[in-house]
Amino acid sequence: MESYKREFIQFLEKAGVLKFGDFTAKSGRKIPYFINAGMIKTGEEIATLGEFYARAYAEKLGDKKAVLYGPAYKGISIAVSAAVALSKRGLNVPFFFNRKEAKDHGEGGVFVGYVPQPGEEVVIVEDVITAGTAIRESMAILSHLEGVKVAATFIMVDRKERGKGEKLAMQEVEEEFGFPVYSVVDVYDIIEYLEENPANAENVERIRNYLAVNGAKA
Repeated sequence: MESYKREFIQFLEKAGVLKFGDFTAKSGRKIPYFINAGMIKTGEEIATLGEFYARAYAEKLGDKKAVLYGPAYKGISIAVSAAVALSKRGLNVPFFFNRKEAKDHGEGGVFVGYVPQPGEEVVIVEDVITAGTAIRESMAILSHLEGVKVAATFIMVDRKERGKGEKLAMQEVEEEFGFPVYSVVDVYDIIEYLEENPANAENVERIRNYLAVNGAKA
């Protein structure tokens, strides 16, 4: 495993973002581990998270100047921290996020921050993709921006789960919307990390059993 992947998983675990137990994902699936970006709660933690996203962005997109979109609520802090981290790398990108309810006074509207213009590209930053539900919600919201194209999505962890069919959820999203989905790590990286400590055997078994049922078959 690459050192940065181990560092990222250790960071997620220490910050309480990565937890093991019994949880229900947005897709409705019962899952044995949970990735919750809402547990990031200090300046140091959010700065560190932004650095990992900025590294992934730079590796995959180079110096492309896209607009970062963070879906409310958890994506907001990710977008802000990633934008700050990218600016430190010399790439000054704008960012924006959505309101859960459209504002009917003041400037109004559903978006806060920079509003992408026709011809500009957007990069969605999320925490995870399970069945692709959240991404489809984001695409429905972004469809109100005329002439704007989504260039990519970046997430913390690829769960390697099937989407609505038997294919990987990330693959379904890529085929449905025509843009790539990148992750810093995937569930098999987490398994490899856990297997380094025999005390994690039960969690490894539960995750593998879950993937046997919900993992992509094609």
